[in-house]
Amino acid sequence: MTTAPTDNRTPCNRTPCTVIDQKRLYDLYTTVPTAAGYQEMVGMEERWIGAIAEGHRRTAPEFASHTELLRELSGFLAREGAVASDSHRFLAEEATLDQFRVVVSEFAMDGLTESLNLLPVVPRLPYKAGMAVFRVMVDELGCGNDDQAHSELYRELLRELDLPTEVAAYRAGSSPQSHAYVNMFHWLASRADTPEYFLGGYAYFEASVLYGFRSFAQAARRLGLTSGKYYTEHLYIDTYHSKQMRVAIRETHAAQGLDLAKVWAGVELTSAIVGDATETAIALAREAGRA
Repeated sequence: MTTAPTDNRTPCNRTPCTVIDQKRLYDLYTTVPTAAGYQEMVGMEERWIGAIAEGHRRTAPEFASHTELLRELSGFLAREGAVASDSHRFLAEEATLDQFRVVVSEFAMDGLTESLNLLPVVPRLPYKAGMAVFRVMVDELGCGNDDQAHSELYRELLRELDLPTEVAAYRAGSSPQSHAYVNMFHWLASRADTPEYFLGGYAYFEASVLYGFRSFAQAARRLGLTSGKYYTEHLYIDTYHSKQMRVAIRETHAAQGLDLAKVWAGVELTSAIVGDATETAIALAREAGRA
């Protein structure tokens, strides 16, 4: 989880998640919609994440090759990682146990279903690229060991914090930004018109966790939580996952070519939506501490 840097994004690229009802979109993504519901879902996508993606696609750099894009992705990540927000500092150094509960609750819908929403992208990719992504998914799902699945590690964290362990408990109370975070992964994996958006977005995400989760891991350790493994496991394994996502980009390029502007749009939209969700969660925790 990271905070997007300040830049010169166009107004279209900054379309707020609240332009639509994110909770309604989440419900449509997690059910089989009627024809009317499907039409509603498409309309909400077009007004929100579709508009963001198109804005970033239009303003993407003109990369000469996928190798050049990957070099720029490394620079993008380095710049983000070097500038920690005050929110991350607060979480790492000051948040109380009750405030940490707020943050953990905000990301519970994602943590409890981690990677399941991404599985539909695998058959959309060329074989070798799909296998690279699938290797990441297998790790996320614990390699067949239920106790090591990332969703189960999140349940352990919730149990230690005396919080519910069912997704339904968080659907009504979580912020629009939290819903948008989960909805983004649905869109990248199965709703975007091409998988390039996913390749860029998830390549960014897996690499950004290596610095984005530091404040979460530090907070869990400082607060004496024994279930902080959810965060430290990501800090350990996501170096491998980041490499696999780069393999997926290279293999897709080799098999069928890439629309590099869409890959880069995936990078930037994921950075923005993840950053918004993280900043919102920590702001809500701070507000709860003042109440």
